[in-house]
Amino acid sequence: MDEFTKKRIIKIMDNYTNNKIPKRIQNEIKLSYKIRGENITLIEERPGYKSDIWTQFDIAQFRLNQGKWKVYWRDSKEKWHFVDDILPDEDFSKQLEIVDKDNKGIFWG
Repeated sequence: MDEFTKKRIIKIMDNYTNNKIPKRIQNEIKLSYKIRGENITLIEERPGYKSDIWTQFDIAQFRLNQGKWKVYWRDSKEKWHFVDDILPDEDFSKQLEIVDKDNKGIFWG
């Protein structure tokens, strides 16, 4: 991923993760992300049970492959699977919007 694309993705993800969860419940749930190589992972965080440590759960992963973003979901064994119903697309924002809407209940169960 080139530097321009990375900066654009950071801007999109910062905006999304900062605004998706209403302020009044951000002490109960928040979103974050990590970028590793060509992959962006969307993460849900919640306070641990009887702990100050927040737990993280990977929601979706976006992988840049041959100039197109592919979307993956993670199973209970922490293995990633390509979502066949979401066609690879050059527009990262479009892919994030599809995950956000989650019409099939894959990500936000």
